[in-house]
Amino acid sequence: MKQDKAVAVFNTLIKINNNRMEGYETASKETTDADLKSLFFHLAQASLKCKRELIYDIRKMGGEPIEGEGSFSNTFSQVWKDIKGVFTQNDRISLLNSCEYDENIAVDAYYEALNNNLEFLGSEQQTLLNKQYLSISAGLSKIRTLRDSLVEVHS
Repeated sequence: MKQDKAVAVFNTLIKINNNRMEGYETASKETTDADLKSLFFHLAQASLKCKRELIYDIRKMGGEPIEGEGSFSNTFSQVWKDIKGVFTQNDRISLLNSCEYDENIAVDAYYEALNNNLEFLGSEQQTLLNKQYLSISAGLSKIRTLRDSLVEVHS
């Protein structure tokens, strides 16, 4: 029972990382700015690394990792579809605002996983999720810093 719950938590986070990867791939297509393309590539790669670690641990627990895409209302791809027609291709602030919104969802999901499931997670699993949480939080911080610097310039 305890292991089943841990597997379910990890599978939820795999969905989050799938959404992040899809979102950053789409965001990269929505800009021509090399610095944003680089940032989005690195954040997508960080998501892939998180996903691989989660899959590895699920298998180690004897569980079955989910397959396919994310699902949380497919937040990332829906946001990109919504903004694609509304904003110009090079609207950096809008693009970063959308990324920030989506990263907040990921940070919140990790925070909830860590704080609401401690009794189901072993110390190694908690350590892994904490490491990933800090990595995603750092990505969010980069996005905010870049966005805030642009907002100051345009104010």
